[in-house]
Amino acid sequence: MSSENNNNKSRMTWEGCSVLLDINDGDRLVFARLSPAAKLKIGNKNCSLQPLIGCPFGTVFQLDSSSDAAAFLSPFQSKGSVNNTEEIKDGQFQVESKDGQPSGESKDNRSLIDNNTAQSLTGEDIEDMRRQGAKGNEIIEALIANSATFDKKTSFSQEKYRLKKQKKYAPKVLIRRPVARSICEAYFKKYPLKIGFLRVDTLSLLLSMANVSSNSDILVVDMVGGLLTGAVAERLGGTGFVCNSYLGQAPSMDIVRIFNLSDEICKRIVRTSVSDLLSQKESPEQNPKHDVGSLESQSNDQMNASVSMEEISHSSENVISDVGAENAENSSFPALRACKAIKAGEKASQEMIDSWKENGFS
Repeated sequence: MSSENNNNKSRMTWEGCSVLLDINDGDRLVFARLSPAAKLKIGNKNCSLQPLIGCPFGTVFQLDSSSDAAAFLSPFQSKGSVNNTEEIKDGQFQVESKDGQPSGESKDNRSLIDNNTAQSLTGEDIEDMRRQGAKGNEIIEALIANSATFDKKTSFSQEKYRLKKQKKYAPKVLIRRPVARSICEAYFKKYPLKIGFLRVDTLSLLLSMANVSSNSDILVVDMVGGLLTGAVAERLGGTGFVCNSYLGQAPSMDIVRIFNLSDEICKRIVRTSVSDLLSQKESPEQNPKHDVGSLESQSNDQMNASVSMEEISHSSENVISDVGAENAENSSFPALRACKAIKAGEKASQEMIDSWKENGFS
């Protein structure tokens, strides 16, 4: 029963979990942590993220705004697809009805001129409709009804026009689960420098070639903000350990917090420096020259590592934020500071380090 409850919980959002919000089919991607106080700005409207708590991942919401109430997100209900199809004949679109027979109606966009005079509904009229409490879909239908050229367009052009107005007056928000693939795709699309331009196919190849499987202890050198560490921990599923090693200063692992990893998995993500993992085979008195050379080489490696880290690392404050905005701040999501995820990446114990020195990683 407990495993079944955990599976049901993993399918649903909960207070404090991280989500990837896909606004208008990828036009904007936002990482957010759900809480009753969290807010999301869409256009010039601030809406609460509380309706998203307790909903299944993959649910689509639509922005609903009116004059007498604040903007809020409501579940989107699809009206179904268009049944009519079009066939190109002699350079024109021949419309077919539901039974597959030609309707005898031909449409062509060549005679349409975009001179901004086809729409009789003005901006003041739209604002009046909003003040009267009109929803986004009602405004879209009014724009279509007052367009002199909408009926003359092909079905493809009509759907394109409707989609353009929907993104402006009734934007949709899709709740995506933050897993290794979605996180990598989101950062690569909007902020590739943060993850070192790591594509999702390259990440998959790394996990496959490294033979990352359950009950394994994996040594990771993560210079991409914690994306690789989180992907390895996600694949292990709470079995084995992930050791994030580094030279010099410990790198950032903020992206790991977006994965919604359980407490048990977070406890199995540890970090330690490479110098702690190296075995001292010879004492300094036996071979002082070799020791001096190794120290000099290690110092150079640390300098190179710090330079590389400086090139691809940015402020960790911008990790859980709007991926589309390069200079986004956590002030856009005040609830992120109040609801922090379980911290992963504690210092590895000496017993674990000694075990890895003796047995290695698997």
